[in-house]
Amino acid sequence: MNNRLMRILVFFDLPVKTKAERSAAAKFRNFLLMDGYHMVQLSVYARICCGVDSVAAHKLRLAAAVPAKGSVRMLVITEKQYSGIQILLGQRTEYEEPQQMEQLMLF
Repeated sequence: MNNRLMRILVFFDLPVKTKAERSAAAKFRNFLLMDGYHMVQLSVYARICCGVDSVAAHKLRLAAAVPAKGSVRMLVITEKQYSGIQILLGQRTEYEEPQQMEQLMLF
């Protein structure tokens, strides 16, 4: 049960009026990408974790990377729950496609 596949969703609203704010927002988005997140929507990123221990470790890393200004929220759901995601409006773009977990084989 501890190795259950889970997905972390990160939602954020960051100020981008000044050059410093834009820099902080870009740095945060780059952190997310480097830490294995993918863009779901413009201010929504997700990543897959294997179990609650991995979620806890990524929560600490995320908390350390949060910019001084703005709002960041984290939601953890199971991969099964995430697989039920539906896009209801508008034309789909490449970053809106739900990412499916690829199977890995270890020998």
